[in-house]
Amino acid sequence: MGRVFTSERCQQHAPPGFPERPARLEAVLEGARAAGWESCEVGSHGQSAEAVQTLHAGSYVARFERAMERGDGLLDSADNPLSPGTWTAAWAAVDCSLAAADWVAGGPGRQSFAAVRPPGHHAESGLAMGFCFFGNVALAADHLIRVHGCQRVAVFDFDVHHGNGTQQLLEERGDVFFASVHQYPFYPGTGAAEERGCGSGEGMTLNVPLPAGTDDEALRAALETTVLPDLRAFAPEIILVSAGFDGWVDDPIGGWRLTEAVFTWLGAELGRFAAEICEGRILTLLEGGYSLDGLRRLTESYLRAVAAEAGAPSV
Repeated sequence: MGRVFTSERCQQHAPPGFPERPARLEAVLEGARAAGWESCEVGSHGQSAEAVQTLHAGSYVARFERAMERGDGLLDSADNPLSPGTWTAAWAAVDCSLAAADWVAGGPGRQSFAAVRPPGHHAESGLAMGFCFFGNVALAADHLIRVHGCQRVAVFDFDVHHGNGTQQLLEERGDVFFASVHQYPFYPGTGAAEERGCGSGEGMTLNVPLPAGTDDEALRAALETTVLPDLRAFAPEIILVSAGFDGWVDDPIGGWRLTEAVFTWLGAELGRFAAEICEGRILTLLEGGYSLDGLRRLTESYLRAVAAEAGAPSV
């Protein structure tokens, strides 16, 4: 089975009355345990500061820290409330994401899950957005290349909200392929099909915008006809997945109508892809999902399917 990387420090971000709340992570960890995944408590990672400095503007990190020192209630927008432990939790999410990347890079047949909060895929280089402070999945992708010597890494995002931060942090790179399925038009307003990357990264971004009300059949079609063929053509050494469970039919924030069956199918398809292309190496990171019951059920279904198809991890 796979390995979960998490930290109790992630629970220190606790703005009152906010949908991105500590109970989300508790529900996700329940689902991971039910799927049989081993959980590892992560401490400080020695390369987290370097990772953040590589992709995020130093002025942004300093501004975030000053806001915490002043006791500010928000960073950049009402979507990013601060509590006394937000700074600690945001860094813990980076620590866990890098530790999960280290383990997956350590050998074939390894599947990991960074069960973290706050999430990261909306955080841009110099801007906190959409509950996110640091770009966890982009940081993990860069870490795999910069530290572990990977030459091709893919990121696939199936959150109902477009990962504008991941795209912005990676869009000029030719060594990372970013693919996203998401509701459009919807928050944060990015993710049109015409957004394909820029500079050396031209053609390395694939956006598949889908309308409100998207169901299982439409999501399957998008993956089978567009996303998976393009990912296979890129042939990454490791695939990273930004897992947003807010497309579930009963999620209070999303606008899709996905059932548990399609999340099982997603896990199986991505696990098979990892086995076929990436020597079984796949790293999933938690993004959205705001129904506690949905998070428990969908995490279990998705992770069980990933492990079944990608193969048992080496030790």
